[in-house]
Amino acid sequence: MAISLKVLVTGAAGFIGSHTVDQLLAAGHEVWGVDNFRTGRPENLALALPNNRFRLEELDVAEERDFVEFVGNVKPDAIIHLAALVSVPESIANPALNDRLNFQATRIVAEAARQNRVSRIVFASSAAVYGDPVETPITEATPKKPLSPYGAAKLASEELLLDYAEKHGFVVRCQRYFNVYGPRQDPCSPYSGVISLFVDCVRNHRPPTIFGDGEQTRDFISVADVARANVIAATKENLKSGAANICTGRITTINVLWHLLSAPAQSLVLGPHYAPARSGDIRHSCGSVAVAGDCLDFRADIALPAGLEFLKNI
Repeated sequence: MAISLKVLVTGAAGFIGSHTVDQLLAAGHEVWGVDNFRTGRPENLALALPNNRFRLEELDVAEERDFVEFVGNVKPDAIIHLAALVSVPESIANPALNDRLNFQATRIVAEAARQNRVSRIVFASSAAVYGDPVETPITEATPKKPLSPYGAAKLASEELLLDYAEKHGFVVRCQRYFNVYGPRQDPCSPYSGVISLFVDCVRNHRPPTIFGDGEQTRDFISVADVARANVIAATKENLKSGAANICTGRITTINVLWHLLSAPAQSLVLGPHYAPARSGDIRHSCGSVAVAGDCLDFRADIALPAGLEFLKNI
């Protein structure tokens, strides 16, 4: 029988966080969630809140004294650190905020784990650590050349966490998410992914803005698969520290994605407006799935057409 663990999830009311909470609870674990509700929403936790194995605390991870004390009171077996500033454009516009939420907060999580003998940290990293690679698929050994403060903070956080793990004897798994999509992704938010933005345009009969020529490629992965990867990384026995791409290994151009989403309403929706490419945006992105398969026994189950089925119910 699987062992029930106590897992603390930061950013629990966010897009990826809430799905991760749901899957942890479904697997029988006790879950403590923290969120400062800067972008997280309580309604994302509608399934979790009635569960007596879930507790939610309003807390800012970047407030060191409060968070370290909270971890000491909870004494979790693992921390899944998802709280972050997830907007590349905002990281460029406000680098100080990016440093506070994407690097200093990670340092605080690492210090809380050290002081309170937490045995594992799962960290929400990003394919942004690679920048715009020359070749795809991207492997974990691909040179790291982030194009934005967001990507640079994720890479620095990985290095800090892995250093803490080596020096203080706990396990760190860095999850390099590619383009995550699915239910609860807010199209009105500047943090939203391109799929939810396109869907909002289709529903409101507005042409989308595509930055660049639309031939840039992305590796889209369902949030259900990402949450499952997080649960594995937090609970699988005998894991060693390291990083893994969390992706599908399949590519889609932004133009193809738009045609796929707009086809049912083609007569009602104008074609896209093309604007100059944005600073920090990556041209091509497709990940290798080999390390996640070997280390986590993880492979994405949900292909993009099946993953988009949730849109029919919204």
